[in-house]
Parts: sequence; structure tokens; C-alpha cells
Amino acid sequence: MRHIRPVVQKKGDGWRGGKGFSHEELEKAGLNPMEVKRMKIPVDKRRTTAYEQNILVVKAFVKKKKAEAKPKKKLHPKKKAKK
Repeated sequence: MRHIRPVVQKKGDGWRGGKGFSHEELEKAGLNPMEVKRMKIPVDKRRTTAYEQNILVVKAFVKKKKAEAKPKKKLHPKKKAKK
């Protein structure tokens, strides 16, 4: 399984890997807390910033996960017994 990590701005110049996505980033990506937990997306409760690149990463990850999801099996109607 591929784990995703956010990018966070360092003090001064540059970027580094973060510990998790902020709640605002996940909300802007259209996810609720239950979906985040089910997809095992890391969340950093201390972060308050929302970077557009992280939102795009989450959206792409969710789209890929939904495409990989197994389709549900269709239930066949029970065959009627012959009399």
C-alpha cells in the first residue's frame, strides 16, 4: 500500500515532509472523518494551514483508491424450484 505524506513549509525557505494532513485540507478535498479513517490517511491535529498542493494530492489519492476498489458482486435471484 502506498502511503501519502503532505508537504509543509519550513521556517524560512523550503519545504519538508509533514506528519499528516490538516483538517481543512481534508475538508476541501471533500472527505469526512469516517472516510479519512477508513482510507488510513494520516491527520495532524496540530496543523492549521491548508496548502493547495496537499489538497490535490489527497484528491488524486482518493480517486485512485476508488478506481482500485473491487466492484460489488451482483446477487443473482434465487431460481424457482420446479414443481
